[in-house]
Amino acid sequence: MLQTGFRIALAVAAAVLAAVPAAAQGPAKKAAAPKQPAPAAAPGGGQPNLLGQYGDWGAYAASAGGGKVCYALATPASTRTNPPNRPRDPVYLFISTRPAENVHNEVSVIIGYQLKADSEVNVEIGNNKFVMYTKGDGAWISNAAEESRMIETMRKGADIVVTGTSSRGTQSTDRYSLKGLSQALDRTAKECK
Repeated sequence: MLQTGFRIALAVAAAVLAAVPAAAQGPAKKAAAPKQPAPAAAPGGGQPNLLGQYGDWGAYAASAGGGKVCYALATPASTRTNPPNRPRDPVYLFISTRPAENVHNEVSVIIGYQLKADSEVNVEIGNNKFVMYTKGDGAWISNAAEESRMIETMRKGADIVVTGTSSRGTQSTDRYSLKGLSQALDRTAKECK
């Protein structure tokens, strides 16, 4: 089950990106990354605040549900579906920290459609591969013990490729730039100690 704090972080991230147009869905078409989107109301009245934009990653903080949530967030640099041009909701990758729950650098992906039940999302960072479990339209690392290694690999990498399969059988491949991730994570760590 998703923890309440995670649901709040997810809702805050979704609210921030609600104003960002959906990415183009053709093969290898470039999606526009959000550059300082206007904050939207979070559950409990919290407002996400942009702490800084670092390359392709934004650092955000919000107070919601009685606790502070900080996260680094990016949208894909490119995305494609097979079959081509399948519609999707906004797609993004974020790394959240919820100090009140003792959660630091939790990696998650919102894939933009309902994922196939009992499926996995595959992640590649250079030659490193990670597997994420799925629920609804989200995915989280399957082996929590690998999360810190995944973060370190992301900090050193150039990009990350996320592949998944929808409940209708559509396959998606999303490529995220990792430019600015380290700075965004450092900023969120400073904000959410």
